[in-house]
Amino acid sequence: MIDLMAAEVIADPYPFLAQERDRHDIAWHEDMGMYLTFTHELSSAVLRDRRLGRVWIDREPASYLEPFNLLHRNQMMENEPPEHTRLRRPVAAAFQRGHVERLRPRVQALAGQLLDELGPSFDAIEDFAEPLPVLMIAELLGVPNADVASLRAWSQAIVRMYEPGPTQEVIDAAVVAAQEFADFSRQLVAARRSQPLDNDLITELAASELSDDEVVAAVVLLLNAGHEASVNVFGNGLVGLLRSGSRPADDPSLTVEEMLRFDSALQLFERTAMKPVQLGEVLLEPGQKVAALLGAANRDPAVFADPDHFVADRDPNNHLAFGAGLHFCLGSPLARMELVESLTVLFQRYPGLRLDGDPTSRGTFVLRGYTHVSVSG
Repeated sequence: MIDLMAAEVIADPYPFLAQERDRHDIAWHEDMGMYLTFTHELSSAVLRDRRLGRVWIDREPASYLEPFNLLHRNQMMENEPPEHTRLRRPVAAAFQRGHVERLRPRVQALAGQLLDELGPSFDAIEDFAEPLPVLMIAELLGVPNADVASLRAWSQAIVRMYEPGPTQEVIDAAVVAAQEFADFSRQLVAARRSQPLDNDLITELAASELSDDEVVAAVVLLLNAGHEASVNVFGNGLVGLLRSGSRPADDPSLTVEEMLRFDSALQLFERTAMKPVQLGEVLLEPGQKVAALLGAANRDPAVFADPDHFVADRDPNNHLAFGAGLHFCLGSPLARMELVESLTVLFQRYPGLRLDGDPTSRGTFVLRGYTHVSVSG
């Protein structure tokens, strides 16, 4: 069975995932203690079947990991209805398409400002893909620009806990980051309660039915998820686009969908059986875990013609990069808009953009991405 943490798999998981998909649609992974799905059909079923849910169990030792556990125990992504519905409702309006469209001119302006500061060669991650979504989600939540660097550092420390078998160093860093992130968010919430702002999401959350811990968890989730995926989707997708020798399609939204599909930023999403569920030849019993391997699903030749090639104008493109079903990504309209506008502005400024050497991997499987992508144009 595939070792998801092997260096060669992290470097390029897709040949190994294809080998597994040729052998079986679903298989037990002993080291991870769960089933893994390798096809689009079964991965989609895992994401959509309401008998499979997100069931949070505190990480152990629970007392030491309480700062990390607190943020996850109280967030919408780790709960099922009716709790999921109650936690999701207060934030859903902020990501509706109409509100996102009102942010489009600001994304265009911010992308232009970032590129104004660059020369002919730059790091597409550090100088562009990373600051743009971080600044946008911070602006959406009214976080001062001076605190943006801390948001990114806290987020990076926390998400490393999502990888299989985190080291003690990773655990320690995540506990510190979770505590500092929560303290920072509590200060934001307290400030809004003393001085409410108009059209401000944190003000609305602070006045909602959510408990203090739930408000803090929501703020951290939004600040974290609001930029983490966008950074990695842009970096992964840009590398795929440039390596293919392509340029954005006349309709850049098609290219963004291919960036999402071709090299998935989120590779694995876990569910727990709450009732018996038949998945292919496997009957899951209550309590058993299964993970949809989204990268494998998004390269399934049963759904995508020529799946290992980046096709800038691929249409249709029924990828699962944002998930599916109840836990479909709440921020997908904002992420898509940011990606379309940032890609468009980048290639308007740098029509001859090319890679300068090999990009530097972040060295993780579940959240796949690069720390550095050197380009010139």
